[in-house]
Amino acid sequence: MDAKIGRLVGAVGAFFSSGDNVPWCDRDVVSGCEREVAEAATEEHKNESVMRLSWALVHSRNKDDVNRGIAMLQASFGGSKSPLEAREKLYLLAVGHYRNGDYPRSRQLLEHCLEIQPGWGQALSFKKTIEDKIAKDGVIGIGIATTAVGVLVGIAAAVARKS
Repeated sequence: MDAKIGRLVGAVGAFFSSGDNVPWCDRDVVSGCEREVAEAATEEHKNESVMRLSWALVHSRNKDDVNRGIAMLQASFGGSKSPLEAREKLYLLAVGHYRNGDYPRSRQLLEHCLEIQPGWGQALSFKKTIEDKIAKDGVIGIGIATTAVGVLVGIAAAVARKS
């Protein structure tokens, strides 16, 4: 019996935890990438450094960093030299929008990634993470709405009894 309760508690805890496999980035890494961009000697090195900085920013725990990373990626997207580079930028944009809670936009960007490279495992895995998050948020929303209706019905019944 204790084992069943333990599994139930674990399942409920897993349901309400974030449970995604998208890595976070510390401020120290962001600072190091910013220095690297500032010190870049060639245009090619600067472009590579900007991509690393964009990665660090969209993986940051700081919302301002994430938004800055999104802006940098959007500004540089038109200058993508290859489909691979465009795919990488789309993926990082998807991570940024995911971090901001815009799951539908994140999923849309991943679908564009998969148009470029249909079997890309990283994008497929991340898309499943996003779809699970959307489904979980929907279940939580339904639970909240059901609880609110139940409370209102209870209040209405109590008021009706007093009358």
